Amino acid sequence: MRFVLRIFLVLMIAAGLAGCHRTADEAQVREAIAASLSAAEAGHAGDAVNALSDGFDGNVGQLDKRGLGNLIRVLAFRGRKIHALTGPVSVERRGERMIATFTVTLAAGSGLLPDDAGAYRVESGWRKEDGEWRCFTATWSRAL
Repeated sequence: MRFVLRIFLVLMIAAGLAGCHRTADEAQVREAIAASLSAAEAGHAGDAVNALSDGFDGNVGQLDKRGLGNLIRVLAFRGRKIHALTGPVSVERRGERMIATFTVTLAAGSGLLPDDAGAYRVESGWRKEDGEWRCFTATWSRAL
């Protein structure tokens, strides 16, 4: 299960664009989440962590930006695929920051059936750095 928790971060950045009207900042956060998910599923570690700030803190010190990138590299090297099913993403402005919350179901494996799977509730914090929205923190817990 620890494996699933780690890959969760890869996918916690995952979400599709919803159909409602959004501010430009909300759209940028959603686009960053979608791009990170695509890159993680393709095994492109550098692109998957591009939306994270250098000081990213995952689940209160359990995973940082470098660790997440390395995890994606190892999974790709071992031929393991990451898959995610993301629920609706809520993006809310809080002062100069944005909070994105959602539920994600993760699966990973090298064969037809996944070796690991789980559902998680995610809350991620975003702030502007050099004109780009970057995820600086995320927490997650089992949804079921």
